Amino acid sequence: MRPLFLRLFVFVFALTLPAQASPALRVGSDISYAPLEFYAAHTKAVQGFDYDLAQALSAQLGSSLRFQNADFNSLISSLNGGKYDLVISAMSDTRARSKQVDFVDYFLAGSGILVQAGNPHHVFNLASLCGMIVDVERGTSQALALRAQSQKCIGVGLHAITLKEYATDDEALSHFLSGESMAHVSDYPVVAHLARTLNGGRSYAVAGQQFGVIPYGIAVAKKNVALRDRVQSALKTIIANGTYDRLLQKWGLQQGAMRSAPVNAGTKFE
Repeated sequence: MRPLFLRLFVFVFALTLPAQASPALRVGSDISYAPLEFYAAHTKAVQGFDYDLAQALSAQLGSSLRFQNADFNSLISSLNGGKYDLVISAMSDTRARSKQVDFVDYFLAGSGILVQAGNPHHVFNLASLCGMIVDVERGTSQALALRAQSQKCIGVGLHAITLKEYATDDEALSHFLSGESMAHVSDYPVVAHLARTLNGGRSYAVAGQQFGVIPYGIAVAKKNVALRDRVQSALKTIIANGTYDRLLQKWGLQQGAMRSAPVNAGTKFE
């Protein structure tokens, strides 16, 4: 047995050691989605509401969150394959996705349609896109909605939607801005931000109302229940202490606020 003074010395020494920080959590994200997550101009510095929310969650979790850029369409498979611990990427908590991963929901958003100012093609909802060329990011809920609408167009004797799908929202948008497509369909906060900021808000507009409102969720592998519950607890704390509302106000997103942090609530919206 160790002498008493030696045991006391070891105990006191252990108390004075700095606490070891938890390992960084790897966050998969498609960083091309202003104002949710995007790079600051001419840099690789990530910014946006989702990024700021992640930093606030990090303070509660006691772990840093390291964003890694990836194709949106690959995020869930990479999460389940162990490449990431979380996905934070304005990802809608759809019924199909929640069969593959768990979501801690944090924001309500629908989809929107960006058109040229003056709306020259008279777009007012999805149905009015029949026969038009429309761009969208691959793997998104908007791509699924447009494919379904295109079949409805054919079913009533109208021309199908010519759908152009791209790896990122930025790439899809570039084709719209160059005049190759008649409308750009994305999340409503994204198209509202674009209409407000592109060319000083003079050249583009959002057509009609947002549609398909559903929560965004932070995705966690279904086998990682402990991490899911930690994230949910952390999110509830930053909602309660006002941090969440301050971040919404910073990015002009107050209309999508959620007052709770439910798990897999998207099925209630579909």
